[in-house]
Amino acid sequence: MKFSLLLSILASVSVGQAASDKLKIDVTSAVECTRKTKNGDRISMHYRGTLGGSGKKFDSSYDRHQPLVFNLGAGHVIKGWDEGLLDMCIGEKRTLTIPPELAYGEREMGSIPAGSTLVFETELMAIEGVEGPKVNNEGPAVTRIPNMANFDGVKHEEL
Repeated sequence: MKFSLLLSILASVSVGQAASDKLKIDVTSAVECTRKTKNGDRISMHYRGTLGGSGKKFDSSYDRHQPLVFNLGAGHVIKGWDEGLLDMCIGEKRTLTIPPELAYGEREMGSIPAGSTLVFETELMAIEGVEGPKVNNEGPAVTRIPNMANFDGVKHEEL
C-alpha cells in the first residue's frame, strides 16, 4: 500500500516537471493549406517576444516593420522556434510559450534574464517558393522573400 502511494506521488511529480519543460503551442489564427512548413524551408516570420510572467516585451519584428527571414530547423534561432514553427501554414498565427531549456537556458541574453520562459506571438508571412493563400479570391498572396544571399539567420546573441 505504501509503495503504491509512493509510486503515484513520484509519477505526479515527474509529470509536473515534464510539463514545465515542454513547448506550448497555441494556434490563435488557423489557416488551411496544402503545404506546411518543414525543416529546411526558408521562411519569413513576424513576431512579438515577451517574458513569461511579467509580459515585458523584449523584441518585435512588427516594430521594425520587417519580418525575420531564416532557414527553419537550421539552428539559426532558438530551439523553441525551430520546433514550434513546424507544420505551419502561410498566414497562420501561433503563440509559443517556450521554456528556458528551449530558449537561452541559464544564460542572460540582452534584456532577457537567465532562466526565462519566453512567449512569442508569431505569424508566418511566407515560405520561399510556396504560393500563399488567396486574398479576397483575387489570386495568391505575394510570398516572395527578399534576396538575402549573405544572410545566414539570426544568431542567438542578436535577439
